[in-house]
Amino acid sequence: MCIGIPMQVIDPVSDTFALCQNNGVNNKINMQLVGPQITGTWVLVFIDAAREVISAARAKEIDAALKAVSLATQGSEDDRVQALFGDLINREPINPFLNNDK
Repeated sequence: MCIGIPMQVIDPVSDTFALCQNNGVNNKINMQLVGPQITGTWVLVFIDAAREVISAARAKEIDAALKAVSLATQGSEDDRVQALFGDLINREPINPFLNNDK
């Protein structure tokens, strides 16, 4: 499984590469699949290649989910994990194999 990491462009080095940052970590990212992007643009990165341009709000959601997964794998059972999945709290699970329109 491959996990996408949201990163923000901080220096568009060329049409092919950009220096991007996530949580204070800088990486040189291949931008060929999304094209050149301006400083401040958020991209979803898989193995040092940007595959999708995303909004700042979406980047924040993904960061929160990744943080929650990290806390959960460390055995954390406090309210921080639930707070990071705020969009799922009190929501009825949806089975994609059933007709949920009834």
